Amino acid sequence: MSHFSQIKTQIRDLSSLQAALTDLGIRWKADAESVRGYRGQTRTAAVAIEQDNGYDIGFSWNGQEYELVADLQYWQQPLSVEGFLSRITQRYAYHTVVTETTRQGFQVAEQERQADGSLRLVLQRWSA
Repeated sequence: MSHFSQIKTQIRDLSSLQAALTDLGIRWKADAESVRGYRGQTRTAAVAIEQDNGYDIGFSWNGQEYELVADLQYWQQPLSVEGFLSRITQRYAYHTVVTETTRQGFQVAEQERQADGSLRLVLQRWSA
């Protein structure tokens, strides 16, 4: 019986996910890593995050998005699963916006952290 849980996300771009994890100081490994779970069970993931207890967290492609894969019984992060995903999703959104707008010729002119924790971005594009 598998103890792994798969939690849906809206994360679709691997490089933005990796950049978000790096921003948050989360050490990760890439390239089809194995996520370790209960009794030596493993799952393949595009990104694996090792925990000190020997049970890992990962993000696995399901054909549409990257799902969080983990044995939640052994969750050992300072935040809840929801809090962890919320932080990652916020940084992921930032990187996705910056990447896409850069492709369209925009640059970040200003960044400001709001009182509620959100980030205000001002983008600009110069035309010739």
